[in-house]
Amino acid sequence: MHKPTAYEIVIAGHATERLLRPLTDDFVLDHPHPSQTRLVGVVADAAHLHGVLNHLTAVAAEVIRVAPIETDPFEERKQQ
Repeated sequence: MHKPTAYEIVIAGHATERLLRPLTDDFVLDHPHPSQTRLVGVVADAAHLHGVLNHLTAVAAEVIRVAPIETDPFEERKQQ
């Protein structure tokens, strides 16, 4: 990973913003399903992604999916 890449990370359960506070500057949080939490954000590099996954592991989150996506989740914020 050489350039910032947008990622979608899905974890099991309804995680609160408080639990994920260290990630809220870099990720948009939503709950597409009552039993899942989705984080979408831009990851700067492999070390950044590793840190995100370390935090999720530290709070005992069950990671369901980690996948790069093509859209920039912050594009609307940049245009405002």
